[in-house]
Amino acid sequence: MAMSAGPAEDGSPMSDINTTPLVDVMLVLLIIFLITVPVVIQTVPVKLPNVVFEPTTTKPENVALTVRASSSGVCEVYWGQTPVTAQELIDRAVVKLRKEIDRQGGPNAPGLELPEVHIRGDVNTPYRCIGGAVYTMQRAGFTRVGFISEPPAGYTSARL
Repeated sequence: MAMSAGPAEDGSPMSDINTTPLVDVMLVLLIIFLITVPVVIQTVPVKLPNVVFEPTTTKPENVALTVRASSSGVCEVYWGQTPVTAQELIDRAVVKLRKEIDRQGGPNAPGLELPEVHIRGDVNTPYRCIGGAVYTMQRAGFTRVGFISEPPAGYTSARL
């Protein structure tokens, strides 16, 4: 930095910008942010699950549900292609599970494989609708309830 000790020789006013205050302020802000950022970004350490694309194996005994909300906000649940009410959903689920258990030799049969529930939920569906379907199916006795989703564009099972 140059410093002028006296008046300019040619008589014109000094037009250089004094950047020292700007640099001082920037350094102070840098120090403040270096100290405060780690304090602000504190999180509880957790191990998040890895996302893995597993192709769905469809079995005839599995139940396919579709859940969406109508334009008025009413939850709509479809068993296959058939719309069902909440009471019809639990009734059909209990009957389906009982028939499958009986077909395999009863509840104490060795190697008993219970059917799964695959839920397709519209992206704009409120969680209360999907959560209600999950709860109803679990209440009916289904232990495996999963969601059907689309993998990201360009994602293939070869990347596994």
